[in-house]
Amino acid sequence: MPKLAAFPKAFMRQLVKDGTMTLREWVDLAAPLGLDGLEYYSGMLELADPARWPHARREVESRGMVIPMLCCSPDFSHPDEAFRRREIEKEKHWIRMAASLGAKFCRVLSGQRRPELTRERGISLVVESIEACLPEAEACGVTLIIENHYKDDFWSYPEFAQKMDVFCELVERIQHPRFGVNYDPSNAFLAGDDPLELLRRVKHRVLTMHASDRFLIEGTLDDLRREEGGAEGYAKRLRHGEIGKGLNDYDAIFSTLRSVGFDSWVSIEDGVDGMEQLEASVRFVRRKLRQHWPVLD
Repeated sequence: MPKLAAFPKAFMRQLVKDGTMTLREWVDLAAPLGLDGLEYYSGMLELADPARWPHARREVESRGMVIPMLCCSPDFSHPDEAFRRREIEKEKHWIRMAASLGAKFCRVLSGQRRPELTRERGISLVVESIEACLPEAEACGVTLIIENHYKDDFWSYPEFAQKMDVFCELVERIQHPRFGVNYDPSNAFLAGDDPLELLRRVKHRVLTMHASDRFLIEGTLDDLRREEGGAEGYAKRLRHGEIGKGLNDYDAIFSTLRSVGFDSWVSIEDGVDGMEQLEASVRFVRRKLRQHWPVLD
């Protein structure tokens, strides 16, 4: 059965920007949820000093969990070569951080969808940059996972590979045992794509998954697609909410993943409206995992 983690979606500003929450406080909040792990983010203030990494790992492991995934946001689509080299070095640093935290998976992104960037040029830059990071990942025993992402909180433009066709072409270009996909069904809606169609296209490359849900505030999915969900700023028709009550079909998602032998990590990105919401989402996802990966006596 896949293992279940959670990401501190509701506390990113406190952990990353203003320091009003400590990692220990997040661990204490999450520990009663019965999770197998906690996904961390490379920009967490307490992780700025490498000397703190072993301590951060011990804090989680002392509560019976692990850190399976490190969420990172390299910007590999910049046209300036010196900028990309700095981003590659950042990702290599984060790979070492992931290994020190005990994480087996470290996220990569494509970068920002800058208006002047053509599809072919952008894919070439991103592939070259990710491939430059793979030797470090191999040396550290870490696997890079690229997410069908929407937009890092601190970027000006949405993800270069946000759209399904670009994302799938990028994934197909990189054939390496230390590279795969972190599938996020909710982000497909923001791209105006069908999350199940995306999963069908990349299911054999999915190594981890982000679980969340989105809700239409007004209009229809056709309205959303016509508006090109990738405009700057989050799509106004969609919002986060409790998993299992939104647009995603988790039975279809999990049955597809089960059919290709998926048995890795599912990390919940939820709780934006409080810990009770996160608890409900954990219960829902855990129940669905048990339903689709029944434990045989």
